[in-house]
Amino acid sequence: METYKTITKIKDPLITVTGVENAMNGDMCIINSGGTEMLGEIITAYGQDAVVEAFRPLRGLSRSKLQVTCTGEIFSIGVTEHILGRAFDGLGRVTDGGKLVPEKKTIVYGSPINPYVRDKPKDFIETGISGIDCLNSLVMGQKLPIFSGSGLPGSDIAIEIVKNAKTRKDTKFAVLFGAMGVKDSEANKFTDLLDGKNGDRTAVFINRASDSIIERITLPKIIMTHAEYLAFERGYDVLVVLTDMLSYADALRQLSSERKQVPGRRGYSSSLYTDLATIYERCGKIKDLKGSITLIPIVTMPSDDITHPVPDLTGYITEGQILLSRDLFNRKIFPPIDVLGSLSRLMDNGIGKNFTREDHRQVANQLYFAFSKGMDARNLSALIGENGLSDDDKIYLKFLDDFENKFIRQQPGEPRSIEETLDLAWTIMKDLQSLPRIEKNIIEKYGKK
Repeated sequence: METYKTITKIKDPLITVTGVENAMNGDMCIINSGGTEMLGEIITAYGQDAVVEAFRPLRGLSRSKLQVTCTGEIFSIGVTEHILGRAFDGLGRVTDGGKLVPEKKTIVYGSPINPYVRDKPKDFIETGISGIDCLNSLVMGQKLPIFSGSGLPGSDIAIEIVKNAKTRKDTKFAVLFGAMGVKDSEANKFTDLLDGKNGDRTAVFINRASDSIIERITLPKIIMTHAEYLAFERGYDVLVVLTDMLSYADALRQLSSERKQVPGRRGYSSSLYTDLATIYERCGKIKDLKGSITLIPIVTMPSDDITHPVPDLTGYITEGQILLSRDLFNRKIFPPIDVLGSLSRLMDNGIGKNFTREDHRQVANQLYFAFSKGMDARNLSALIGENGLSDDDKIYLKFLDDFENKFIRQQPGEPRSIEETLDLAWTIMKDLQSLPRIEKNIIEKYGKK
């Protein structure tokens, strides 16, 4: 390890050091200023000059007292099954007062799963939320983002999923939750996830708004490193929930500006697509291995703009989206899931006779059909009044009200099993004159309960 005092420039969070020998991108450094130590990483090495990215704010540090020690090691963390039930910061350090003995050290910069060894996502993950489980089912190994507008309860839905998610097969199941750039009040709410009945299968990683943006950028990589260890070395089925990817992208944009890189769309890093893909594509299933990684990233859409670079690029990489509705939110319906705007492209891989129930696909199709008819009836009613509607339109209008207020609406802390969700769907469809999307034998078996 070599220590250098030849600091030529400081611009938080970057330090330029000259006279550095054998420096390589990704090497870890120890930054010391008057006894204060912090970690850093070489992000650019050219000739004998190196740019070091500090993992803590540099405000108030004197350049004359600053020294940088290059370790020659890549950023690694200790991984173990015992992270479950524990709380960590954005650099993977324990924050709940205890100690953690790692089983091995692993470099945090993993790689996307090779398509040749990637297995087809399958098997159902039950979230307890009817609007997801029935109509936009989450499949083990899938990437399914939640697109939320400013002020919409994306994080609250994430909390419900973390608390209630479960698989329907007898395997080890773990949930890793990461929050980036959150206020103290939100951080405390997320930490409380460890106090519930499923706290011992959950690990929480929190980067607060007052913490370094470097921690914000590092947190998803650390979570995915732990997830890979649990899934592919310990055989866990792991669900990773990350909120908010907009905070992650904004931190990248700020750092890109400090580096004076050429900006892309709306000032974001020109490498944003690659940065997001290196996180998202680390999830999935691998042939001949037991475990899996399923990912739910929460993405805030500024001004409810789904074409904003972060949700737009996320949509290219992932397999569908859960879109939240401001109209339902304003009508106090929780969770405010926009049914027609949401999609799970891998839904059919995890539902049906061998996964949920044989009527699942047909019930979902019928709900979509009736919902569309109900929306047509509601729009027509706004023009001519409800008294001008036909009897058939009035039936679909009543169905739409029941669908939104009985099926979509759920009280926090009251999850539904997939059987309860499907039975509820049959209940709200009982007054429909016909069920053209459901086979007769299925109607006779499930529709007459």
